[in-house]
Amino acid sequence: MSSTRAIGHYFRTTLPRIGLESLLPSNPNISFFHGLLESCGETKDSRRALIIFRRLLESNAKPSDLTFSLLIKSYVADTSSTVIDSTYAKIEANQVQTHLRKSGFNQYVYLSTAFLDLYGKLGCISYAQYLFEEMPNRDVVSWNALICGYSRNGYDYDALEVFVQMLREGFSPCQRTLVGLVPSCGRPDIVFQGKAIHGFGIKSGLDMDCRVKNALTSMYAKCADLHAAEVLFEEIYEKSEVSWNTMIGAYGQNGLFDDAMLVFKQMQKERVEINYITIINLLSANAHPDSTHCYVIKTGFATNASAITSLVCTYAGCGNLESAGLLYKLMSQKNLVSLTALISGYAENGNMDLVVDCFNQMLELQMKPDAVAVVSILHGFTGATLVGAGLAIHAYGLKTGLCADCLVVNGLISMYSKLGDIEKGFSLFSEMGEKQIISWNSVISGCIQAGRTSDAMELFCHMRMLGHSPDAITVASLLAGCSEVGFLQFGERLHNYVLRNNLEMEDFLETSLIDMYIKCGRLESAASVFKSIKEPCLATWNTMISGYGLSGHEHKALSCYSEMQEQGLEPDRITFLGVLSACTHGGLVLEGKRYFQSMKEEFGMIPGLQHNACMVDLLSRAGFLQEALIFVKNMEVEPDSAVWGALLSSCWIHHELKLGECLAKRLFLLDYNSGGLYVLMSNLYASKGRWDDVARVRKMMRETGGDGSSGISLIEVSSMEKMNNINENAWQLSSLH
Repeated sequence: MSSTRAIGHYFRTTLPRIGLESLLPSNPNISFFHGLLESCGETKDSRRALIIFRRLLESNAKPSDLTFSLLIKSYVADTSSTVIDSTYAKIEANQVQTHLRKSGFNQYVYLSTAFLDLYGKLGCISYAQYLFEEMPNRDVVSWNALICGYSRNGYDYDALEVFVQMLREGFSPCQRTLVGLVPSCGRPDIVFQGKAIHGFGIKSGLDMDCRVKNALTSMYAKCADLHAAEVLFEEIYEKSEVSWNTMIGAYGQNGLFDDAMLVFKQMQKERVEINYITIINLLSANAHPDSTHCYVIKTGFATNASAITSLVCTYAGCGNLESAGLLYKLMSQKNLVSLTALISGYAENGNMDLVVDCFNQMLELQMKPDAVAVVSILHGFTGATLVGAGLAIHAYGLKTGLCADCLVVNGLISMYSKLGDIEKGFSLFSEMGEKQIISWNSVISGCIQAGRTSDAMELFCHMRMLGHSPDAITVASLLAGCSEVGFLQFGERLHNYVLRNNLEMEDFLETSLIDMYIKCGRLESAASVFKSIKEPCLATWNTMISGYGLSGHEHKALSCYSEMQEQGLEPDRITFLGVLSACTHGGLVLEGKRYFQSMKEEFGMIPGLQHNACMVDLLSRAGFLQEALIFVKNMEVEPDSAVWGALLSSCWIHHELKLGECLAKRLFLLDYNSGGLYVLMSNLYASKGRWDDVARVRKMMRETGGDGSSGISLIEVSSMEKMNNINENAWQLSSLH
């Protein structure tokens, strides 16, 4: 064996430089090929290993069980690489397995088990199951490989069933069995089974193993049982870096970022070796990316692809795309994950030119964009000018087969909805075979975005008839539609559905309910929902503050703001927009000035155009026109039509004709098509009895395409009848569940 290793070392250093053909002797023996295969395993080069295996067969050398063992090892090592092409790897693995069967070495349990493990790592679960059933003899390692394969690929219940079958057939699980099985139970719906396995581990003594405790700690953390995770962590006598990393990840997953940092500091204090997993867990625990980046450089992980990829994703996720892009450029080995993170960040910011550049770079580097990458791109297509690029991505999805993926189809439905072509979204939806809940949500949300609320309601009814149970996202989308058309009755029945079916009241669902009741004029119902929430999030507080303000309850809006601060929540720009609007509606000038100053000085925010427009409206409505003009002159941003329009509106209220004419000229230059401009000026002239000017303004309005009737509310009886029919159908269906 030592000669084989010597050959392997020689080929590791020489083969990449001069090529395989130059090294092959005239009559190579089997040891020669074994040395080559061993070097491929160490360099994680499965493609070269297969070429060597073919040369071995061509040279008439007879492969042994060691040959197949080394060949499989090279593939197993390669599955940990981010650059392996899994499609080709599956084909090649099947070819090798055929040779294994032909040569009769599949009778060796350890070789069949190694292949079983390889199929699991490649995601070929059906092949792994078939191979397992074919095995004449199995040992504990074989069972472990199948359980681990199921668990790794998300077949959680199958992994549990195999474990039960293993016990029935009289095999005694070992520590590795539990380490492979326990991750399958990291879901709230099967945590009971996880606790049963924990009990089995205690009874058999397997829970004393550090690896088992680490797996159990992670399982309880994923199920939000941090107390159990902490107890297990404390029970570990000799904590390895895996134990510490698991606990850091546990706190990070549950949003306890300060606790995660305390564990990390304790880990350093105990002088436990830090690895790249630690870095990844720290970033997932909301560690500051700049500080973590410095730590990565300091500790020598700047060349670790996983750590740098995680940093790129974190920078992109928090909006620091400049740092993310620079770090990506410095990466020696570009990968799909980091490039997808950049695409997602650019798309979220609407920078579609850079999105397209990144996509082209993927193709140039011969990366194969997956469903996640394509969906990230699709989310950025929001304007009519991007229709061509959106169609090109759709065509790419059809060409590569990615359109068979449910995620991609949902992304396409969402894209076409944003581009105003909901019919294409309907077409894609109807072509889908098995429609999952996420697909229904995509098309319902698309209808709401396109202003086709009645179609969304019909889809909801159809969804229920087919036996699908709407989730919180479905209901929230429909509530948004009810808010737009003021359809209170349907909104109330959606609320009843939520209560009757015990849907989890997520923050966004609670906020949608409150918003629907406010916009439908039922403030008392909105307040009732708000009071039932134990810990409202910031968005929910903002909705309630705005609702009170718009409904003429400005003092309640301000009390709500004070109560929110008492709860320890810090206001954002939307909060202040609601507060300032409330002050404007109530004519609370002094309070409005105080909150505007607080926004700038106490919270360090730069007021946007909407905040400034509220202040101008507040001052000018109260008769402080001169102060409002000075305010506009001192604004940090260029005033828009909303700011000037607020001033013009107040000129009409206070009959300030001269100032009104000056403002009208400014507004005309900014937006001459605005019907509001002409209506305000017409009313202002009318208040002064200047009827010739009224006629002149009305004529100008008609010439620009406006006729002054756009402010009329119109309800079509046929539409209401249609909605009532939908309402009745939905009510009948919901009463069945």
